[in-house]
Amino acid sequence: MRTFKTLTLVAIAILGFTSCSDDDDSMPLLVVESEQVINLHAPQTTDFTTNPPTTAGDFVKFDFSTGTITTSETDWDIAFRGTTILVNGGATSGIAEEPTRTGNAGAYIENSTFANVTAVTETSFTQDSTTGFAIPSGSGNGWYTYAGPPTHLINPTAGKVLVFRTADNKYAKVEILNYYKDNDSSNPDNSRYFTFNYVYQPNDGVTTFE
Repeated sequence: MRTFKTLTLVAIAILGFTSCSDDDDSMPLLVVESEQVINLHAPQTTDFTTNPPTTAGDFVKFDFSTGTITTSETDWDIAFRGTTILVNGGATSGIAEEPTRTGNAGAYIENSTFANVTAVTETSFTQDSTTGFAIPSGSGNGWYTYAGPPTHLINPTAGKVLVFRTADNKYAKVEILNYYKDNDSSNPDNSRYFTFNYVYQPNDGVTTFE
């Protein structure tokens, strides 16, 4: 009788495990999202009477999960102002009007083509801090190159893919295409308008973009 009960319990356990496994296998993954953002305006003001010049203005926050800009204090992943890009992770750097970091976002730059970045390197992520940004600022340091006079153009540097861990530990990659409204750099007022491609991985624990 004891043997029968033991075998019955084992059979139930196996059936339960199989049932759970079948349930897990039947849950489909969310579709990886591939989108383009056009003319995201990230204005700033610059005071050239100080040395070095100081910048000010609200950062424009972007949320990969919704694919839109947001005014939320917490539900954002990256933020733009002028050529500066922040992540919602780490510490404030001390510049004016920057948002408080409340998430675990991080970033790094991959020297590759957008299509060839198919997975993240988890050990490469860094966060914003008092000593610098996860996406470095300055010409030739991060995503752009400053052309200098006479044009003073800001040009995205080829082969620089921005890889992000989002505030809630998902992943995204970004390719910045242009810094001028409607791709028209002839008018200085058209600057600080970002156009970029991005791919967002919405599934927990998945580190690939395919």
